[in-house]
Amino acid sequence: MSKDQRYPWENHYPAGIDWRMDIPAYPVYQMLDETAEKFGSSPGFDFLGFKYTWGEINDLTKRFAKGMQDMGVSKGTKVGIFLPNCPYFVIAYYALMRIGATVVNYNPLYAEKELATMIEDSDTDIMITADLELLFGKMNKMLTDTRLNHIIVCRFTDILPFPKNILFKLVKGKELADIPDNNKRITWYSALIDNKGDYKPVEINAVEDVALFQYTGGTTGVPKGAMLTHANIVANAEQASTWLGCDPGQDKMLGVLPFFHVFAMTAVMNMSVKKAMEIIALPRFDLDQTLALIDKKKPTVFPAVPAIINGINNHKKLSKFDLSSIKYCISGGAPLAVEVKKRFEKTTGCVAVEGYGLTESSPVVCCNPRVGENKAGSIGLPFPQTVVEILDIETGKPVAVGERGELCATGPQIMKGYWKRDDATASTLKNGRLHTGDIAIMDEQGYVFIVDRIKDMIITNGYNVYPRNVEEAIYEHPSVEECIVAGLPDAQRGEIVKAWIKCKEGRTLNAEDLKAFLADKISSIEIPKRIEFRDKALPKTMIGKLSRKDIIEEELGKK
Repeated sequence: MSKDQRYPWENHYPAGIDWRMDIPAYPVYQMLDETAEKFGSSPGFDFLGFKYTWGEINDLTKRFAKGMQDMGVSKGTKVGIFLPNCPYFVIAYYALMRIGATVVNYNPLYAEKELATMIEDSDTDIMITADLELLFGKMNKMLTDTRLNHIIVCRFTDILPFPKNILFKLVKGKELADIPDNNKRITWYSALIDNKGDYKPVEINAVEDVALFQYTGGTTGVPKGAMLTHANIVANAEQASTWLGCDPGQDKMLGVLPFFHVFAMTAVMNMSVKKAMEIIALPRFDLDQTLALIDKKKPTVFPAVPAIINGINNHKKLSKFDLSSIKYCISGGAPLAVEVKKRFEKTTGCVAVEGYGLTESSPVVCCNPRVGENKAGSIGLPFPQTVVEILDIETGKPVAVGERGELCATGPQIMKGYWKRDDATASTLKNGRLHTGDIAIMDEQGYVFIVDRIKDMIITNGYNVYPRNVEEAIYEHPSVEECIVAGLPDAQRGEIVKAWIKCKEGRTLNAEDLKAFLADKISSIEIPKRIEFRDKALPKTMIGKLSRKDIIEEELGKK
C-alpha cells in the first residue's frame, strides 16, 4: 500500500491519535530515566502501604545494576526473575535492562520440573527471588539440579511497612525460608545494592538486542521463549500509553495481574513507568483484597482478565465497595463476553475496553478506543503502526470484508523470533507477518472480531462450530456465572460440542431449559450436545482466565 492509500481503520481512529505516529526505538530503561527526571518525587509504587517515589525506584535500579555488574553480569547474560508483584520486580527488571542482560520471566507457581526445563532451555545462569519458602525452596533445588549458578535473594519483610514487617515474622514466620549463610552461590539483594549506583553504561542496539525471553506454549503446547527486543517492548508501551491517554503523574494503576505475564508487564508495569502512574499492587490476586484496595486507594486504571471482571460482577458484597475511582478497565488475556462487559460498566461506571494480543507481540495488537466507538464483542482497532490482515487459512490470501480468516499482524512490537526454535519461528513469522492462529473477521471500519482459535474450532458432522460464539449465547442466560465450551472426540460426528457451566450463587439451571433458551440464539448444530453443571469455579490459567485446555485434559483423563 502506498503512502497515499489508507487502511480502513485509519478513517475511524480516535480523535487526536495518528495511526502513522512516530514510534521511537530506544533501550527500555530510558522510560524510567525520563519519568524519574520529570516526576522523581511523585508516588511510584505502593506495596501494601510501603511506598516508593519514581526517583527512589530509579536510584535502586542503578545500584542494583552496579551490583550485578560487579557479580560479572554483562550484556547478553540470561537472568531470571522469580518474584510475585512487588517493588523488587520492577527494580530488578529495569536494572537488568540498563546493563544489557536478558530478562527471563518465571511464574512463581511453576512446579520444579517446569522451572528446570525453562532454566535449561533459556540458559539462565542467575535467578532473582525472595526469601519466601514457596519461592526459595524451589530455586535452591535448582542450584543442584540444573545449570543455575547463583541466586539473589530479596528479603520480603524489607518491603513491608511497620508494623506489618514485624507481624509477618511473628504470624507467618513459617513462610520465610531458612537461608544458609555459608553458601557462596547465594547473595542477598541488600548486599548487592550497597554501592553508589555508578554502573558502567552499556551500548544497546534497541532494534537488535534481546531484552526479554517471555515463554509461551503457543499453538503447539511446547514452551518457547519469545525473544522481545528493547524496541519491541518500548513500542508497545508507547502505543498503549498513547492509546489510553493516561495523565502523567495523576493516574493510578491497579496492579493485581502478575508482572511475569506479558499482559501485565506492558499494561501494568511498563505503561505505568512510561506515564509516571503510581502502581498500587498486591503480591497475588485476591478478589476481596482487590475490591478493598480499589475502595481505599482509589486507582483509576484497572487492567484485568474477563474472569476477574466476572468475579467482581458476581461478588456477594459488591455494594459495600466504592469502585467509582476507576476511569477505565483494560480487558485482555481472553475474550470478554458482551454481557459481562455491559454489567461491569453498569456496576462501576467505568469504560471497559477489550484488547487483544499475544506473547509474540509484546503483547498488544488491537484495542477498542477509550474515547469513540467501543464495539462490544470486538477487540477494537489495530494499534498505531500495526497492520492487521485477515488471510484465508488455505490460500494465505486476504479475505473480503466480513469473511473469516487467520489474523496476521505486522508492527514494531512483533518479536524477533523464538529462542533456539528456528522451525517454530519460520512457521509463525512468514513474510514479516505474525501468524496468530486466531480466526477473525474485520468490518468495514477496521474493527476486528475474534471468532476463535484455529486449534479450538470444533468440527462436528463437517460443520465448523466456534466455541466463543456458543459461550457468548450461554452468558446471556441470567443464571450463568462461568462457562467453557469445547469439542470432544466422537466416533460418529468427529467431535461434539460440550459446555461446562457454573451457575451464580442461589441460581439453578438444567440442560433442557438451557437448550430451550439457546434455540433462537444459535443454530441447532452449535447447541451443546452435552452440558455439565458444576458447583465449584471452572479451571483457570495462571493469569486468571478460564482454561479450555485444562478442562479438556480433565475430561479426557476420566476415560
